[in-house]
Amino acid sequence: MAEQFESLTPGQVEFIERQYVFFVGTAGAEGKINVSPKGMDSLRVINPNELVWLNLTGSGNETAAHVIENNRMTIMFCSFEKQPLILRLYGSANIIYPRETKKFDTYADMFIHQPGTRQFFELKIDMAQTSCGFAVPLFDLKGECDTLAKWATKRGDEGVSQYWADRNQISLDGKPTNILDL
Repeated sequence: MAEQFESLTPGQVEFIERQYVFFVGTAGAEGKINVSPKGMDSLRVINPNELVWLNLTGSGNETAAHVIENNRMTIMFCSFEKQPLILRLYGSANIIYPRETKKFDTYADMFIHQPGTRQFFELKIDMAQTSCGFAVPLFDLKGECDTLAKWATKRGDEGVSQYWADRNQISLDGKPTNILDL
């Protein structure tokens, strides 16, 4: 049975810290709904009602476009181990771009450097909800994928910025992502 919380409990924070993958859901007022899998040790809990996640370069930048238009965000974690659990975090998000140097650098210091870091998302958590997860399959982690890191390293900072200019400025629904300071 689902249980709701106004903020994260210490046990939920520990659960989050053990997860290798999480899913981010966003939507604009109209258009496509986006759900993205994330990993690469890219999330930190700041306090029981706030977290930050490092967003790496991707084929699109739907999350940014949605947050600009409508700052609602849901992050979901699920256990793929013997003890089942699903944890959803509902809240409002804010984007921190590289050009916002001071705050961007503060967050960057919380993570191991990742080539291709595009932006950070802050999430103010309004509600956490747990559910059973009894139907989630069991998986064994084989490791992190290094394809993106190799790609971003090969392109370098200028090449990654060019990729943002070419492919990350506009969402699938034609909405701006504000990735570049134009």
